[in-house]
Amino acid sequence: MATFTWTISTTDYELSDGGVFTAHWRVNAEQTEGTGDDAVTYTATSYGTQGFTYDASSSDYTPYADLTEVQVLGWCWDDGVDKDAIETSLQANIDAQITPTTREGVPW
Repeated sequence: MATFTWTISTTDYELSDGGVFTAHWRVNAEQTEGTGDDAVTYTATSYGTQGFTYDASSSDYTPYADLTEVQVLGWCWDDGVDKDAIETSLQANIDAQITPTTREGVPW
């Protein structure tokens, strides 16, 4: 089973009030098969953006300087980034690398 690492690469925000309106996210998947000199690490990645609508006057508004990566990732998952589906897709990609079902080439 792969290990998934989610990160926020950057955000787009308003200078006037610090409201974040877009987050750029990335998830890296990694799985090592075998041990020692025979170990092979397989990887897959996905990248995207998620837009937000914020209200700087809201009681739950967080100023830009006080945001955390965990908080912004939570917004992404709450607002449409399907964490489970993306991780499932990345795992399928890695599984296909480990046990391929197709190849490229020509017979000549």
